Amino acid sequence: MTHLIADSGGTKTSWILVEADGQREFETQGINPMRDSEDDIARTLRSLPPFNATSLFIHFYGAGCMPPYSDTMHRVLQNIFPFARITVDSDMLGAAHALCGDREGIACILGTGSNSCLYDGKKIVSNVSPLGWILGDEGSGAVLGRKLVGNVLKGIFSAELCQAFAEETGFARIDIIDRVYRQPQPNRFLASLVPFLGRHRDSAEVHDFLVDNFRSFFNRNVANYGRRDLPVSFVGGIASNYTSELEEAARREGFRLGRVLKRPIHGMADYLTHWNQQAE
Repeated sequence: MTHLIADSGGTKTSWILVEADGQREFETQGINPMRDSEDDIARTLRSLPPFNATSLFIHFYGAGCMPPYSDTMHRVLQNIFPFARITVDSDMLGAAHALCGDREGIACILGTGSNSCLYDGKKIVSNVSPLGWILGDEGSGAVLGRKLVGNVLKGIFSAELCQAFAEETGFARIDIIDRVYRQPQPNRFLASLVPFLGRHRDSAEVHDFLVDNFRSFFNRNVANYGRRDLPVSFVGGIASNYTSELEEAARREGFRLGRVLKRPIHGMADYLTHWNQQAE
């Protein structure tokens, strides 16, 4: 059985093809059935490189893959690959599979956005709604960027750090206001500013800023599961780039940091191939 596994977000989709003689990886543009039409999804799927699809099991994990949109995704996949067995699940379940495998744990996503779940080794049993970057998404790239520019424009950060921000990013107040309030996808713009924090993470005020924001993620999301006995594991660029600050935040909030993965696709592949072998 050949396995085709997808980890899909709004910007890109990572694919891994697991065959008897090895693995191949490739990328396409992002797929989100809440946003994209069936024709657009089909067009993206047809851009995949050729492979043997006679005995194929497709596992698609993606943003927006919840009923009824997961049904749409399943239908388009079945039209393109009529002889394949297909499962469609959320990116959150994919993260849990990659991070926890068949063990109980708390799985989290910390990238441009954030999310979390309590996982029992097979399924998600509880999920605190992330609420998006305006109402929630604590600790995410979008919220870190939003709070960063707020601290700069309000003069909360030191004059030296504010000056460094202006010089390194080239953005004046009017530019930021325009990008946030008038241009599309302001969350991605705000998340794109986070590398500035990485360049200045040795600064005490940046260090405290990062730890405080990650503590907010644990306090407002993870604590609600009432399972301080379980490790808390993460996928995503923010988690992997700021692991030391994340670990400090976890410790100060009474949690234990588990696995941290930048990309979940290989963990997904390991879980699914193991699961298939057990089933056989």
